[in-house]
Amino acid sequence: LDCREYVGFSNATFQSEKETGDRNYAIGYYLKEKKCFPEGADMIDALDFYFQLCAIEVTCESGSIMAATLANGGICPITGERVLSTEAVRNTLSLMHSCGMYDYSGQFAFHVGLPAKSGVSGAVLLVVPNVMGVMCWSPPVDKVGNSVRGIHFCQELVSMFNFHNYDNLKHFLKKQDPRRQSDDDRNKSVMNLMFAAHSGDVSALRRFALSSTDMDLKDYDSRTPLHVAAAEGHMDVVLFLMQSCKVNPFVKDRWGNIPRDDAMQFGHKDVVKILEEYEQKYIQTSQTDAEDRSHQSKCSSLEGRV
Repeated sequence: LDCREYVGFSNATFQSEKETGDRNYAIGYYLKEKKCFPEGADMIDALDFYFQLCAIEVTCESGSIMAATLANGGICPITGERVLSTEAVRNTLSLMHSCGMYDYSGQFAFHVGLPAKSGVSGAVLLVVPNVMGVMCWSPPVDKVGNSVRGIHFCQELVSMFNFHNYDNLKHFLKKQDPRRQSDDDRNKSVMNLMFAAHSGDVSALRRFALSSTDMDLKDYDSRTPLHVAAAEGHMDVVLFLMQSCKVNPFVKDRWGNIPRDDAMQFGHKDVVKILEEYEQKYIQTSQTDAEDRSHQSKCSSLEGRV
């Protein structure tokens, strides 16, 4: 099994949590007395499930992908699959931000300003929304059960990069902002995109798409990745760019050619056919979107007159 996918269960931890969870039982009975549970819910079963959740095992690799999935709005950055709804992600991150670090949660929110979840094993799962997820592990824990080095790492990370929830992204002095792209970064992105399209590397293109790269980027000849893939006859790349990325098939290069022209020039008839079908769908979708925008504009103007 790939270490990135590992999730296990420790029965010994489950039994230990269950036998020493007096405080949790007390809280459960208090909530039951205040009628906080839905009608028909069994408080003991709920606690038992909670103790099971406390015994889940992960590796740093699998934990980091969980964190990255939360950072990516519920879409796994490795597979591109949606595993959590946007509402579930928002609620989870809100809970992590407010109470994910035990009794240190308030101070952590103040000094680090990011959603995190610690474990008494010495693990800290940290989420930088829309940027990345981190899982670090260092067993020495403090009196409230948080990893000493894990907290120190989070503090150092925020002191170097403007990741704190209330760091200003526009006006910053000493902190670095890895979210800002320079012209060199853009040139590298174009080069990497074109190379992946030329070599038929769908996995690389999927990584670029998931990291919010503009899949319609042009090179110095105004050619897009779809131009290159069509010219090389890479059907799987063409399909990915069309179906997953919804790229524009009518972009003209410096010679006035669209991707279908390149496919025709190099004799890739199957690619030509699929591009022709996509062009028709693209036109229909564009017209529908334009009509929807026009309708919304008219409705807004009518509402303003009422």
